[in-house]
Amino acid sequence: MLNKVIISGGGTGGHIFPAIAIANEIKRRYPNCQILFVGAQNKMEMEKVPEAGYEIIGLPIIGIQRKLRISNLWVPIKFLKSIYKAKRIIKSFKPDKVVGVGGFASSALIYAASTQKIPILIQEQNSYAGLTNKWMANKSSRICVAYEGMEKFFPKDKIVITGNPVRESIHKAIHSLKTESKVKLGFDESMPLVLVIGGSLGARSINTSIQHAIRVLHANGIQVLWQTGKMFNADTYGLRGVQAHTFINDMATAYSGADIVVSRAGAISVSEICLLNKPSILVPFPTAAEDHQKKNASALSENDAAILVKDSDASEQILHEIINLISNPELQNKMQVNLKRFAKPDALKNIVDELDNM
Repeated sequence: MLNKVIISGGGTGGHIFPAIAIANEIKRRYPNCQILFVGAQNKMEMEKVPEAGYEIIGLPIIGIQRKLRISNLWVPIKFLKSIYKAKRIIKSFKPDKVVGVGGFASSALIYAASTQKIPILIQEQNSYAGLTNKWMANKSSRICVAYEGMEKFFPKDKIVITGNPVRESIHKAIHSLKTESKVKLGFDESMPLVLVIGGSLGARSINTSIQHAIRVLHANGIQVLWQTGKMFNADTYGLRGVQAHTFINDMATAYSGADIVVSRAGAISVSEICLLNKPSILVPFPTAAEDHQKKNASALSENDAAILVKDSDASEQILHEIINLISNPELQNKMQVNLKRFAKPDALKNIVDELDNM
């Protein structure tokens, strides 16, 4: 029975949306459970969490910049201030359990909770553990991970392989028909469709590669649903069967209608691709922390479950890889068979089970 839970973390959608998914499963299971989020001031969780219907409190904590910057001098001061505020939050809210999903915001809250002997569950999304989760591992009771081999980062006796929590709408897309989804999206159901995604801000290397490839893809009878992000102004040349959107709200239908996906290799995107069994071309973001996107993509590509294209090679390879994959049903089938070992449809249930049983 869960009565009061604090969920902490954020900074990116890869941390925030799994946290919200966990909160939703807790509320589904225990409607009277009180849930409080703790994030970092001025970060995207301060907007996204209230939009999902949950209260959030921001800490003044800031992250360490990997390059030498004067702002790093403030890190220890703001961390101490955040611990002090986190202790006050815990004293006031009195949680039964605490969940940390990564991102520097969770470090102060987890540290404060550990001093009060409150059970702590850490959820690590990536195949290469984040700095905060590695740092806080010894203070946790349970560590839920999505990949095998995570004992190189965490105490082996605390690890449970659960998979990553994905949005409920994505789960529902498992049962959607590809042809119906194509029609709903405004595409020809008889022609192949490529879904191109690069996160809310877009991915420059992917966007420029697709922009240069659009006419050739169209000439080869390949339709394109393209999420460009806010920073890229795409030109579709008025081509039928080519759509460019700053943001795709109905990702469930977009995934369902796609024959293949071109994407960055963030943990949640990879988990969604695995869950929905979509052949993919993954272009890892090259400056992601600890190069974790490359490691996420490699976990699939090394098992013939995806194609990995380096960011620096995107302009030369993406067009070729799309045409090759679309025109090769045997390769698509091989990927789909291999993707099944990575899919974790019960991840959300398993994570909340672990939290419940701590």
